[in-house]
Amino acid sequence: MSLEGESGRPAPQERHLEVQRTARYYTLGSAADARDVWFVLHGYGQLARRFLRHFRPIAVPERLLIAPEALNRYYSEYEPGYHRPDAHVGATWMTREDRLHEITDYVRYLDQLYAEILAPPSFGNARRVLLGFSQGAATAARWAALGQAGFDRVILWGGFPPPELARGPALFRDAGLTVVFGRTDAYASAARVQAESAVLAAAGVTHRLCWFQGGHEIDADTLAELAAEP
Repeated sequence: MSLEGESGRPAPQERHLEVQRTARYYTLGSAADARDVWFVLHGYGQLARRFLRHFRPIAVPERLLIAPEALNRYYSEYEPGYHRPDAHVGATWMTREDRLHEITDYVRYLDQLYAEILAPPSFGNARRVLLGFSQGAATAARWAALGQAGFDRVILWGGFPPPELARGPALFRDAGLTVVFGRTDAYASAARVQAESAVLAAAGVTHRLCWFQGGHEIDADTLAELAAEP
């Protein structure tokens, strides 16, 4: 039976087709020496290459940093007509459009990357850390909760697990959870952060709430402190 729109004419029918994509990611450090492997997920409108610059201060020989890039890129500076050759390009992990398929796609992509990076036997005892910033925090939470990858630590920076993930002690399996916020974050008041933290605690999600003096940004000193923790 055909669907009809308001005009009485057949309405478009939504369909889906799985396709192969080429994903881009950047690394910092040597896999040969790594005993500490970090996956760092950028925020909305960022690109992995530029995001990875924030992590140069913690790039020591025994640490491998991997920055996957979201599959959806766009010109973030809107101007009528053609875009300038130097127009800024950003990426987003998802939007509200077709969101469930977007989530499925990026969880599958990140799982595949994880398996490829950690395939060598030398990584058997490496510590696995997942850090997501801003929109990347929600992406990291979904990956840790829904994907096949396993982590020792999950750091959600400037964001909390998205509401559709059921809170409970097994949310991130055995990963230790740290939530990081700047005290002047424009996207989350201190009261809201405390309320979200209380919801996690009430649900049995063990976590540590870490504050720094700053806004919606990666703070170098706080990052260094987290990286130095055993």
